[in-house]
Amino acid sequence: MTQSNRNSGKSWSAQDKKDLKRLAGENTPTRVIGLKLGRTEDAVRSQASKHDVSLKPTNQSPYNRRKK
Repeated sequence: MTQSNRNSGKSWSAQDKKDLKRLAGENTPTRVIGLKLGRTEDAVRSQASKHDVSLKPTNQSPYNRRKK
């Protein structure tokens, strides 16, 4: 993991928490959420568990087999 994120050690703003919920809802990988918010993966996981945000991907049809 990288140690030089721009928000390391700073508290999470209301906007950061809102962005976390939105990105998690869009099935964004944890690492990408961290990069977009300038946080480590551990920080993202910690905040997600604190605010009951699921980082697990929603059920998706494998191999893009969607019913038409």
